[in-house]
Amino acid sequence: MAEFIKLYEENPDARKIARVVEVLQKGGLVIYPTDTVYGLGCDITKTKALERIARIKGIKLSKAQWSFICADLSNLSDYVRQIDTATFKILKRALPGPYTFILPGNNNLPKDFKKKKTVGIRVPDNSIPRTLVSALGNPIVSTSIYDEDELLEYTTDPELIFEKWADLVDIVIDGGYGDNVASTIIDLSQGAPILVREGKGDSSIV
Repeated sequence: MAEFIKLYEENPDARKIARVVEVLQKGGLVIYPTDTVYGLGCDITKTKALERIARIKGIKLSKAQWSFICADLSNLSDYVRQIDTATFKILKRALPGPYTFILPGNNNLPKDFKKKKTVGIRVPDNSIPRTLVSALGNPIVSTSIYDEDELLEYTTDPELIFEKWADLVDIVIDGGYGDNVASTIIDLSQGAPILVREGKGDSSIV
């Protein structure tokens, strides 16, 4: 049975953050709020945790198209090939915000992502996941929590999320009601921006 942890975006409790980080470091799965929909994630370096998410999603890990949640842009060069000034200006303008940017990956990607030519980067405008990543010391994987009810598509109530996911994950963070519109995905890996999915973020920002 998962732990249900209440965190406030204005000032996330340091002890509770430390507890979530401890679980992530041990290979646990965590459901957490973002500036869009609730996400399911783990430490990007924990293979068994990544495999658990893949099983939950019903896909092979090698086929997964998950994004990385980062605290800011300072560690971008850890995972992304050198980008030009125009691309960096777009990132600075849009982030933190409800966007996923697809960028060219480099050779430092964790082993389970080595074969990926690109990586999706998220810096949510929500202090809870950014504080978690800062405390953890590396990004966490992010994949959305879909709902079987196609009218809803995304579950927004953390208590309902807990009811559904309590036996599948290790922690569900209650960060208040989530949104039901996913992030806007923009591909910057080819140079000129390509809109992949229109979501919460205004695509005219690029």
